[in-house]
Amino acid sequence: LVNADEIQIKMAQGAKPGEGGQLPGHKVSEYIGSLRCSVPGVTLISPPPHHDIYSIEDLAQLIFDLKNANPAAAISVKLVSEVGVGTVAAGVAKAHADLVTISGSEGGTGASPISSIKHAGVPWELGLAETHQTLVLNDLRSRIRVQTDGLLRTGRDVIVAAMLGAEEFGFATVALITVGCIMMRKCHLNTCPVGVATQDETLRKKYNGTPEHVVNFFTFLAEEVREHLASLGVRSINELVGRTELLEMDHAIKHWKSQGLDYAKILAKPVPVAGVQTHCCIPQDHGIDKVLDRKLIELAKPALEHKTPVKIEMLLKNSDRTACTMLSGQVAKRFGKEGLPEDTIDLRFHGTAGQSFGAFLSPGMSVTLVGDGNDYVGKGMAGGRIVIHPSPKCTYRWDQNAIVGNTVIYGATGGEVYFGGTAGERFGVRNSGAEAVIEGVGDHGCEYMTGGHVVILGKTGRNFGAGMSGGIAWILDEDKKFRNRANLGMVDLVQVTEDTELVGDLKRLVENHAKYTGSPKAKALLADWPKALKSFVKVFPHEFRRVLQERAAKALKETQTFTRPVKV
Repeated sequence: LVNADEIQIKMAQGAKPGEGGQLPGHKVSEYIGSLRCSVPGVTLISPPPHHDIYSIEDLAQLIFDLKNANPAAAISVKLVSEVGVGTVAAGVAKAHADLVTISGSEGGTGASPISSIKHAGVPWELGLAETHQTLVLNDLRSRIRVQTDGLLRTGRDVIVAAMLGAEEFGFATVALITVGCIMMRKCHLNTCPVGVATQDETLRKKYNGTPEHVVNFFTFLAEEVREHLASLGVRSINELVGRTELLEMDHAIKHWKSQGLDYAKILAKPVPVAGVQTHCCIPQDHGIDKVLDRKLIELAKPALEHKTPVKIEMLLKNSDRTACTMLSGQVAKRFGKEGLPEDTIDLRFHGTAGQSFGAFLSPGMSVTLVGDGNDYVGKGMAGGRIVIHPSPKCTYRWDQNAIVGNTVIYGATGGEVYFGGTAGERFGVRNSGAEAVIEGVGDHGCEYMTGGHVVILGKTGRNFGAGMSGGIAWILDEDKKFRNRANLGMVDLVQVTEDTELVGDLKRLVENHAKYTGSPKAKALLADWPKALKSFVKVFPHEFRRVLQERAAKALKETQTFTRPVKV
C-alpha cells in the first residue's frame, strides 16, 4: 500500500458482475502462494462480495483507511456499467474517492466465462453516460475523475469515451494482445500456448512479448487521439469531456437491429448551472490532516528514526477512526516488510476505538486497548500485536459480551490478536497468517481463510468455515453443537487430543491470551488443561490437509535411501 501511486477498490468486474473468481490449485505455485499469502497447491477463491463493504458508509471507511495508509496515493473505485450505476458513483464521490472506474462487459480476455461476458454485463457507453450526467447534476463531477474500460482499442474509442464523460481510459485486453495473447480462453487451464497466462515453465519459454511492443502501441494510439482532437477543433481531453453534442447517429447504417434505437438519454447534456464543472478540477478532502496518528508519529520519532523503543499512552475516542494506521504506514515505508523489532513501538490506550483500529498494522508495533473496539479491528494487519480487553474492574462475564465489532482481522497476513470478549459477524474472513484468540464469534467466522490460527474459547454463529482452504481453527465446543453451526463443504472436524497435530500451538495461544488480557476463562482452562483439551474441536480444511500429506510423503521419499543388490 505505501509504495502505490494508485490503489483500486475493485467492487466488481465488468465482464462478470456479481461473480467471484477462482484460481485452481494446480496454478498456485510456490511463488503465487507466497504472493497471495496462501498454501501452494490449494485453490484460491475470491468471493463475489467484499465482506467489509455492505454500504456506501463501509466504502467510505475503506477509502479513509487506505488514505491513512498512504496519504499520497490516489484511491480508485471500480464499478460495473449497469442501470443505476450513476447513483452508486455519486455515493463513491461523496465517500471521497479520487477516481471512479466504469467497467464494461466486452473486456475480460479469457479469465471470464464466455456466458458471463455475453449475458451478464452491459457496454461501458451506457454506464459511463449515466455516471457523468448524475455527477454533473449533483455538482460532484468537479471533485472526482471518471475512468472507463471494457475493450477500448482505438483512438476513436478514447474520443467517444471522453465525449460521454470520461477523462481517463483503461486498456487491458488489447495490451495483452500486443505482447502475444491470441485469446485462446484457456487461462484457467494453465495451458496457454503463447506463455502469457501460465505458470508452466515450458510454456512460459514461448513468451515473446517485450515492453517495446506495448510502448509502440500506445504511441500510435496517442497519435490517433491527437488527430481526432485536431479534427474536432479542441486542444485537450478536458475540453472534450461531456461534449455529447459532437456525437451523432450515423444514418447511413441500415440494419434491422438499429431500427427504432433512441440515443437521447445517452447523448443528453445536463442543464448547465453557473459554477458547475463538467470535469475534475478540485482535489478531494479526505479529512486526514488532524487524525490522531499525526500526534502518534511525532511521539514515535525515536523509533522511526533510530529504532529506539518508545512507549505511548493516551485516551481513545470512538471518533478516532483508523488509529495506528498512518503510523504503520511510516514504519512500512522506512523499514519495509520486516518492520521494526518486536515491541519497538508500544501503544497503550484507554477508551473506545473507532472503526479500523490497528488496520494494516506493521511488525514491531504492539497495541493494547483497555475498553472496546468497533468494526474492522486489525483489518489487513501484517504484523505486530493487538490486545483488547475490558477494565479488570468490570463485573460482567467477558465470554458473554462483545469486545469488538464485525469483520475483525479481515484479510490479515500476519501478527497476533487477543480479545477478552466476543466479536460480531465475519470474524477472520480471508485471514492469511494472523494468530487470533477470542471468546466467541457471530455468523460466518473464518470464511475464505487461507492461513494462520484462530482459537475461539466459546460459541460460534452459523456457517463457520465456509470456503476455508487453509489455516487451522480451534473451537471450544462446550455444548457439543458446533458441528451444526459449521459449514462442512471444505473442512473436516477433528476431536482434539494430546496427540493431535499442532496441539502445542493451541496451548501456547491460550497461555498468551491469559498473559496479555488476564482472561478469567483462559485461566480456568489452563488450570485443568487435560480436561479442557477434550472440549476442543479442530477445524482442518480438506485441501490444506491434502497438501500437507503430499508434502510429508514427498519429504519421506526424499529422505529414504535405496540400496541396489550387488552380484557376487
